[in-house]
Amino acid sequence: MEQHNHKTDRLIRGIAMQGKVRAFAVRSTELVEELRRRHDTWPTATAAMGRTLSTAAMMGAMLKGEEKLTIQVKGNGPIGQIVADANAKGEVRGYVDHPHTHLPSNAMGKLDVAGAVGTEGFIYVIKDLGLKEPYRGSVPIVSGELGEDFTYYFATSEQTPSAVGVGVLVENDNSVIVAGGFILQLLPGLTDKEIDAIEKALSEMPPVTTLLEQGLELEDMLKRLLPDVEIMDQMDIVFQCSCSRERVEQTLVSLGESELTQLIEEDGQAEVVCHFCNEKYQFQRADLETLLAEAKN
Repeated sequence: MEQHNHKTDRLIRGIAMQGKVRAFAVRSTELVEELRRRHDTWPTATAAMGRTLSTAAMMGAMLKGEEKLTIQVKGNGPIGQIVADANAKGEVRGYVDHPHTHLPSNAMGKLDVAGAVGTEGFIYVIKDLGLKEPYRGSVPIVSGELGEDFTYYFATSEQTPSAVGVGVLVENDNSVIVAGGFILQLLPGLTDKEIDAIEKALSEMPPVTTLLEQGLELEDMLKRLLPDVEIMDQMDIVFQCSCSRERVEQTLVSLGESELTQLIEEDGQAEVVCHFCNEKYQFQRADLETLLAEAKN
């Protein structure tokens, strides 16, 4: 078995039980840490965002070609909305409405993700599959811990019984120690005995973060759940934002003449911040005047 660099995030995909189980596992530590730094998320917000990003990365791996998806978690908790975008190439980005959300640990001594997310609300999944209309699925939030919520999403919205385990471990200085997760999807044709074996393995498995922190490879993590798993392929998972100065310029031009004129006269400059990556784009008076000339055409 080749040795993998523990620093780089990666995702593997496998099948087990004669192709009747699909399995995905991801290590997303660097991705979650990068977004934590960019958005300055506090620990509970980091965990909620990281669990959503890890799920998005694995759902992205279920897509093909240029397809992409967005997950929106809209609960009634203090974190507000969590948004994650992913595609089939392993590119992921995301943010939360209120990054400075941190709550006392829950009864289990764990980060209180459900407290931050809220226990009422909805999870929306929007998939751009290159068709006229995007696919939209939604489920009510059932626990707010997110693993169970995404499990519920697959069962009801995609009619695929699944098990989703995602976790984030945060250091005292707020940085991310490990992040990652797995998704098992049960396809038709499994016997009760096979399903029981999977459920037993799931119930006996330590938290994902414990295994990742111990340095367990993703392959070994899946083998714990599915001893006969066969790894089909792997890919790198990276933070990637599609924002650019050109895109922001187009947005400003689309504001139209009167709004641009007002910006120039009142502020003499503009700063646009990307929601997804917190990148700041500065426009001086001369830049805005050039864009205004474009808007007039």
